[in-house]
Amino acid sequence: MPSWSSPMARLLFAIPLLFVAACVQAPPGTPVPPSPTAGPIEVQVLGINDFHGNLEPPKTTVDATLPGGAIAKIPVGGVAYLATAAQSLRNGHPRSVTVSAGDMVGASPLVSSLFLDEPAIEAMEEVGVEFNAVGNHEFDRGSAELVRLQSGGCAQHTMRKPCVVEPFDGADFQFLAANVRASSGRTLFPGTAIKDFGDVQIGIIGMTLKETASLVTPAGVAGLTFEDEAATVNAAIPALKAAGADAILVLIHQGGRTTGGYNDKSCPGLDGDIMPIIARLDPAVDLVVSGHTHYAYVCHIARTAGRPLLLTSAGRYGTMISDIRLQFDAEGRLQHSSADNILVQGEGFAGPGGQVPVHPAFPVFARHPATAALVDKYTAAALPLTQRVVGSLDGPITKEANEDRELTGGNFIADAQLAATRQLGAQIAFSNTGGVRADIVPGKGGAVTFGQIFAMQPFGNSLVVLTLSGAQLKALLEQQFDSGTNTVARPNMLLPSEGFRFAYDLSRPAGERIVDMRLHGRRIVPTATYKVTVVNFLASGGDNFSVLKGASAVVDANILDVDATEAYLKAGGNVPSLGRIDDRTPRS
Repeated sequence: MPSWSSPMARLLFAIPLLFVAACVQAPPGTPVPPSPTAGPIEVQVLGINDFHGNLEPPKTTVDATLPGGAIAKIPVGGVAYLATAAQSLRNGHPRSVTVSAGDMVGASPLVSSLFLDEPAIEAMEEVGVEFNAVGNHEFDRGSAELVRLQSGGCAQHTMRKPCVVEPFDGADFQFLAANVRASSGRTLFPGTAIKDFGDVQIGIIGMTLKETASLVTPAGVAGLTFEDEAATVNAAIPALKAAGADAILVLIHQGGRTTGGYNDKSCPGLDGDIMPIIARLDPAVDLVVSGHTHYAYVCHIARTAGRPLLLTSAGRYGTMISDIRLQFDAEGRLQHSSADNILVQGEGFAGPGGQVPVHPAFPVFARHPATAALVDKYTAAALPLTQRVVGSLDGPITKEANEDRELTGGNFIADAQLAATRQLGAQIAFSNTGGVRADIVPGKGGAVTFGQIFAMQPFGNSLVVLTLSGAQLKALLEQQFDSGTNTVARPNMLLPSEGFRFAYDLSRPAGERIVDMRLHGRRIVPTATYKVTVVNFLASGGDNFSVLKGASAVVDANILDVDATEAYLKAGGNVPSLGRIDDRTPRS
């Protein structure tokens, strides 16, 4: 860990205007801040978000438009390529800062998660990150473990032992959490910082979404409150301005969605939970680097006063990086802002539809040597576990939903969890859409490895069997469309186990959208009781499924989710059927 004492960056804690002088150690490839100049000034901000510990290429593509108008699928991702891309983009830009908008860790593939995301933190140091706004997944293992990732050490806060491969000295970049307040009244991490380039200063405010407590296991955030995002930003601005900030950058783990491409500046159909936050922001905010939704966008948003606000997101998993430019006049007044999302293309891969090669129309980055060595070291340490064959499948299982919002990955997990808890009387199991993080593409002879099933469900949740009435079961399914952030516009689906079917009609009023529920062909009886298996995250009301907290009986199965999946595969579990969910919404 560095000593926070140089003038390059200053931290402002989000407690009553306490100013703390601090520094961030210069990341690899970061130029020395320039001397003051009499001409126009350009500041570069490189933004990433939702890395989720994806050290290795995630075997995914981004649709990109070729010069002739054709669409090509570009293979993207891999932190060794991301580090080279960031270093290449910083070249020639003496005023540059690299930032992250949260979910840097958590819900990570096995190579990072097995080691408590210590390698992800080290990799982000190689990428050159200086500030990371915490996201909801940073809290997956609890706030004490998150503090360890910042400060270092080998104290054990989870079932996994830390520092297995090597001692861990913590992140040499700063976590920011302006709206995360402990019972003491202090924020969990500093809320703000100033990046001082000498002739211009950037004020930075970092935070997670206020709904974080509903997205993680409650025990992990006990004693913490997550405050309103816009109010937190607006309250922090005066101190930043008084400290000399020439522009205000907000790093926020909340985001939007568009129907356009990854770099479509027209931002068609832009909406999402970030929009009402932006509408309430002080006009002094110039740039918002966002995340959470895993969408990529570069949008200028018109405001009634002042310049348009620039809103960016770089998708997910380190597959791209936002190259943002802020243009100032010689007096440090912001004149213009612009951005491009740059695809991080490094290597091709074999996917469900065949080979996906690199495309010569887009830059191909080399592996950054130090980052590649780090990835290779942890990959080798995890290899015996990741390559262990646990079963076979007749075909792929995916996290992509069909027109009824049903996905084979979710059904598969639900089937596995029901099979694991039948001895406890379970009749139904539900998985959640957000709990399916990767596809499974079987290898030779249909082989499936432990690494694949872990990548699909990397949370380490345990199974819980609840007793619900038929009426509670209906109320639970209604919450897919009407509970917190679960809405008709953005349903949050529960995927059922084999034998359970339900139908919904989104044109009906709240509370009346579930129009049919059957278990083995028989209608669910409101006054009858049913034993239902879910993971502990859902059982505690996660993802806004608060009905589950009212279960009349709760039995801890003492089975981890990934262990249930492994046992199911070993017992012959296979690709599940679809048709368990029926969307009966009338089509216009």
